[in-house]
Amino acid sequence: MQIFNEDNTIEKMVLVTLQNVGWKYISPDDIKRDLSDVMVESMVKDALIRLNPEIAEEPSRADEVIYKLRTLINSVQPHNLVTQNETFKKWIFEENSYPFGKDGRMIPIKFFGTITKEELEKNEYVVTNQWSYPKEEGGKRLDIVLLINGFPVVIGELKTPVRSAISWVDGASDILNYEKSIPQMFVANVFNFATEGKCYRYGPINAQVGMWGPWHTPDHKTEGGLADVKTSIEDMLTPNKIMDMFQFFTLFATDKKYRKYKVVCRYQQYEGANAIVQRVIAGYPKKGLIWHFQGSGKSLLMIFAAQKLRMMPELRNPTVIIVDDRLDLETQITATFNATDIPNLSSASSKEELESFLIGDTRKILITTIFKFGEVNRLLNQRDNIIVMVDEAHRTQEGNLGEKMRLALPNAFFFGLTGTPINRVDRNTFFTFGATEDKSGYMSKYSFSDSIRDKATLPLIFEPVPLDLHVDKETLDAEFDALTEGLTDEQRAELSARVNIKAIFYNPSRIKKVVEHIVKHFRERIEPNGYKGQVVCYDRESCLRYKEEFDKLMDPEETTVVIDTNGDKEDRFKMYRRRRDEEARVLDEFRDPRKPLKLVIVTSKLLTGFDAPILQAMYLDKPMKDHTLLQAICRTNRTYDDGKTSGLIIDYTGIFDNVARALDFDESSMKKIVTNILELKKQLPALLKKCLSYFLGVDRTIQGWEGLMAAQECLPTNKEKDTFAGDYRVLNRVWNSLAPDDVLVPYRADYQWLSKVYESIKPTDGSGKLIWSTLGPKTIELIHKNVLVGEMHTDEEALTLDADLIDDFIEKNGSIQKATKKVEINLVAKILSHNSEPRFVKLGEKLEALRIKHEQGLITSIEFLKLLLELAKEAAQAEKEVVPEEEMDKGIAALTDLFNSVKNRATPIIVERIVKDIDDIVRIVRFDGWQNTTAGRQEVKKALRSVVWIKYKIKDIDVFERAYKYIEQYY
Repeated sequence: MQIFNEDNTIEKMVLVTLQNVGWKYISPDDIKRDLSDVMVESMVKDALIRLNPEIAEEPSRADEVIYKLRTLINSVQPHNLVTQNETFKKWIFEENSYPFGKDGRMIPIKFFGTITKEELEKNEYVVTNQWSYPKEEGGKRLDIVLLINGFPVVIGELKTPVRSAISWVDGASDILNYEKSIPQMFVANVFNFATEGKCYRYGPINAQVGMWGPWHTPDHKTEGGLADVKTSIEDMLTPNKIMDMFQFFTLFATDKKYRKYKVVCRYQQYEGANAIVQRVIAGYPKKGLIWHFQGSGKSLLMIFAAQKLRMMPELRNPTVIIVDDRLDLETQITATFNATDIPNLSSASSKEELESFLIGDTRKILITTIFKFGEVNRLLNQRDNIIVMVDEAHRTQEGNLGEKMRLALPNAFFFGLTGTPINRVDRNTFFTFGATEDKSGYMSKYSFSDSIRDKATLPLIFEPVPLDLHVDKETLDAEFDALTEGLTDEQRAELSARVNIKAIFYNPSRIKKVVEHIVKHFRERIEPNGYKGQVVCYDRESCLRYKEEFDKLMDPEETTVVIDTNGDKEDRFKMYRRRRDEEARVLDEFRDPRKPLKLVIVTSKLLTGFDAPILQAMYLDKPMKDHTLLQAICRTNRTYDDGKTSGLIIDYTGIFDNVARALDFDESSMKKIVTNILELKKQLPALLKKCLSYFLGVDRTIQGWEGLMAAQECLPTNKEKDTFAGDYRVLNRVWNSLAPDDVLVPYRADYQWLSKVYESIKPTDGSGKLIWSTLGPKTIELIHKNVLVGEMHTDEEALTLDADLIDDFIEKNGSIQKATKKVEINLVAKILSHNSEPRFVKLGEKLEALRIKHEQGLITSIEFLKLLLELAKEAAQAEKEVVPEEEMDKGIAALTDLFNSVKNRATPIIVERIVKDIDDIVRIVRFDGWQNTTAGRQEVKKALRSVVWIKYKIKDIDVFERAYKYIEQYY
């Protein structure tokens, strides 16, 4: 019997679809497990016996294996979930030897049948629903659980929208909360999914909601209804595909702050990598082109492909070669591979190393640059199981590099990957990589529009500047028309001399004007939102001249130059000559929002392969076109936070006066890749009018809660509120993209009023995040520019009233509706002002549940007001007990001083990291008045010990006691 929740349309569809693609349904009541069990141990034991003859001979051996796995699962804590998840995968696929062979010999055992159809059919694939853990009462209930051989590998959360604002985002947020409260359920996890019946999204453990992605098929890329969700589930959640992703398409990496995170493939990476693997296994054709738009994860695609190719038994231990087109890309991709702990990885930084690797018939993954092949003039290896993947393949047209690779490796497979489309005139590229069997020219394609739709990348907007800042048009046209990617540096220099272009770009008065414009634009438009910028200059000399001018207007720490200093015989660029590790540190500072570096000044470096999501604005003062231009401007298109809605190109050369000419590709969609900011300005009046249409007849000059009450009466139910919120969010994004442009001045008062209304009706329980999200800094600043909004925050009478005085309160305010609305508006303001405090989060959830009950007619208006007043008193009391943020800031400062004082060569601790770890964990375990209870003091000391003694190995009693005293004082 199938058990469903009370409103089961979506759940029923998901369960039926999963059964149709190969999962066996077992109701939660029929699964043999204690509610506190994560694994279904009877299924695990059956699989171990079924897959391993040695265990079948002596079934008690399965208990030994299960005991070890149970220990791993039960020992997990929220902070080490990713590490335990990685350990679980290693124990399953790599470190899986047990002394079950003859005379106690260590032999590998199987937990799953993998790779071949015959082996995969030996697994038991079960779907169940409404899974309780670790107990029925007070435990958690998971909507969908997929089990393979008794291990919960996929967890799904379904949302039936009781209001239109509820979406997959709320389901994903629930899963993130489960990972903290019941991490044991996620130790064996491959990925999670969430849907509300309109959109399907999935993500790995610990991934924030913004990192969850859709799953589309090559033939179906639309979404918005139950049928689309069904298509995604049918394609992604097949037993074989989940096993494939488990083994080959999940990775574990370490970020720059030494934090582990998990990566699971996007659908285009899965499609592209498997297309390569299948073509190599088939043996023909021996080449292919993959076009995946800039920023959509080509480096990871190559890692997934390399990992799977190396593990395919039929390929007989192949060699995989990753070829980059630039040295800085080699560093980037090598770093990506190293960060993900891929085994058997080598690099060749010279022709000799490349030749030695190939002649020596080494069977590993090799990373090298395309130019190393340019130095090769002979056969190096005839093996047919060598697979070459070339990044930014269009550059192989430079010279005869494609022919050189074919000469060195005549029987190898060659796959070209590119982030920009290949024009048919690029004959060298098509000759080397293009297979005639691929009708479209590509074996896998992920276009600009695909990446925008999936929110894998952001739209690009260009902003023209005053014409007096443009370079001379006639001269620029001569340079622009002559620019081709085949030109050598010498030819470029010759061209520059002929048209005297340097005279324009070196002109001191023009540089002064351009830099003044950049600084003003950056300070007003980019910096307030927390983003950074890149300045692209004509050449290395221009970079220095720009830097000199910037230093007159900005703190020198806020800008730096990043250039290639090779060939600098006169030491002109000596100041910016950096080793690779030094340059990496500079770029990490740029990526860090807390560091002062705001603008990087470049000419060719960092225009390809540089990944910095915090980068929003490119100030472009260099003529470029086609591939070079597209790669450069796409540095700004990486997703970052909810406020970053586009990459912005400020065009000082007039390149984008003719977009079709600047981006001259066969692919017609490329003409639409950049839109003029004027298009946004044209949209603004209509968007504002649409939002104001909800409040016809409302006097927008009335301030305080009375004005808000009149507005809220126009949105009586959640349906109207959510519809308004959806329209407001569109307006908000456009406004934040334009602010503080003068075009906004006539609309400022109306927008400010709409923003206050939006904030006042936002759900207090954090639900509906898709349309009810945090406003950007510019809007928040605008809302709080006048003090009248303070009336809403400081009306304590409405928040401390005793329920027995309710009649007087109603009479004073004219009606029960007005009295109720006054309390509700003030209560919402108080809760939202403390939305990071756990007690206020709970109050918000209570208020939202109360609102829904009232809207549904389950409680009377007078009961609603009484219950609101009870909540208001609770909120007032909670506010008195909140530890002021500045007190905790003093605690952080005191701890920083303490650990700086004990830092020496013997204890090379990173102070910033240890203080953050202490602050994070103490904030979690502390509670109001903890200092006065034995349990509170013990809990905080235990948390402190886990950081200072265990994690950082500082076994100094005095340091520990001093740290504890600071915590006791300030937390």
